[in-house]
Amino acid sequence: MSGETPVLAVVVTTYNRPDALARVLQAYLAQDDRAIEMLIADDGSGDATRQTVERFARSAPFPVRHIWHPDAGFRAGTIRNRAIASTRADYLVFTDGDCIPLPGFVARHRALAQSGWFVAGNRMLLSERFTARVLQDTIELERWPAWRWAWHWLARDVNRIAPLFARADGPWRLRTPQRWEGAKTCNLAVWREDLERVNGFDESYGGWGLEDSDLVIRLLHAGVRHKNGRFATPLAHLWHAENDRSGLAHNRQRLDALIASRAVRAPTGLAENARAASAGGTIGATTPGDVPAAALKQTAVAAASAAAPPDSATAPR
Repeated sequence: MSGETPVLAVVVTTYNRPDALARVLQAYLAQDDRAIEMLIADDGSGDATRQTVERFARSAPFPVRHIWHPDAGFRAGTIRNRAIASTRADYLVFTDGDCIPLPGFVARHRALAQSGWFVAGNRMLLSERFTARVLQDTIELERWPAWRWAWHWLARDVNRIAPLFARADGPWRLRTPQRWEGAKTCNLAVWREDLERVNGFDESYGGWGLEDSDLVIRLLHAGVRHKNGRFATPLAHLWHAENDRSGLAHNRQRLDALIASRAVRAPTGLAENARAASAGGTIGATTPGDVPAAALKQTAVAAASAAAPPDSATAPR
């Protein structure tokens, strides 16, 4: 990479699930396109997650950064904004710390990148039983041939295998330019300039749910269109218990109001996050975004992270 910041950054959001995160990070070593910067957007995990990231960063063939803030409930939008602010990458691929990238994930996202469009892919869901085996036995799903997936689909270990079978690119990928349903931040790629235009994620969403839909709808309002990344960018999503949905109804009301409006910019987003950080606020903690890529090989962790409590036994909240 000649010491320069990579054009493409992968943003991996995580919270207190170091075993899943370790499996996900290792899977990126099997990608044929590793000309990336990896940003771990940590929504307040304990020390075990920090150690997991540090171990991986020491031997990873690409820069790895750990962006962390204190645990104050579900604030995925806030920590993703901090990750965006920490990189100079032109194109960001958002995913989660329990989503294992399968062959071609990075390369196909790079190939599908098109000015004026965001790309939304999909995933395969693993069962609770199979997820436990994958983590306990360190099963390298990213190296599996299709026939093994078919066997486990018949055994109901995975809900579907269609995403594994690539379809040729063509006009069909552009046929739903206004569709927001189904676009999720477990598999979403957006140009940096488009994220800045809409002020990133709306940090005023409370609790789990729909903050990613909010981003996508504002991108559409801004004139950015939806490109279909299915049958090109496969992920295997490890099982987890259902998140706390107590705030979902309120978030749904907010989303409905957004759909009815033509709002583009988040009221509390990238710009506000950056101002709080420059003023010494506690919204996120990492090294400055202008650090050369060659120096990013070492994980950047806030001093507060070093004193973080042990990761809780269960990640969802």
